[in-house]
Amino acid sequence: MQKKTPVRVYTDYKSPYAFVAKDRTYALAEEYQLELDWYPYTLRIQDYLGTLDTRNAHQWRRVRYSYMDARRLANAQGLVLKGPERVYNGYYANAGLLFAKQNGLFRIYNDTVFERFWKRELDIDSLAAMKALIADIGGDPAAYEAWAEGPGRSEHERVIDEAEAMGVFGVPMFVLDGELFWGGDRIGMLIERLIERRAAQEKQA
Repeated sequence: MQKKTPVRVYTDYKSPYAFVAKDRTYALAEEYQLELDWYPYTLRIQDYLGTLDTRNAHQWRRVRYSYMDARRLANAQGLVLKGPERVYNGYYANAGLLFAKQNGLFRIYNDTVFERFWKRELDIDSLAAMKALIADIGGDPAAYEAWAEGPGRSEHERVIDEAEAMGVFGVPMFVLDGELFWGGDRIGMLIERLIERRAAQEKQA
């Protein structure tokens, strides 16, 4: 059996572009025999897009375009993408990703959080809402709370620090053999590298 190629994926539930790239990433893993390792990269939106009260005209044009563009991509996949009503932090959801990985719940957690958030059915900054979601997918909400309010915080920061040391600054971000590919529009380039990598391995065999 051919060994799967490890690819690290950085995501953030409040990113519309991470949302619309999710299913394509799953498909990529199946087609190219990838071992995906998903991690959160919690965007600090206010650092580059300001707060709702302080955004300038340029930032607002950028925000409006981004949601319009992501909605086009979502519509093409039959996904519902409603613009968020406020600026979210997302820690509880992203810490939950790490919790879900540890407890064998990653895929259902990833799909459910993304789907509910972009339908405006989930407050990812609410601990109570995230506990309810964990219960809905068969997890232990008390264990999740203990994780999120305890070791999850330092682990979350460690993951962010590690990502930034590699050069990560946005999502979705794919890392193959130390090379970074940012955005769903770079998946084609990632595929080229995977094909090149496979050809090199076959030549050496």
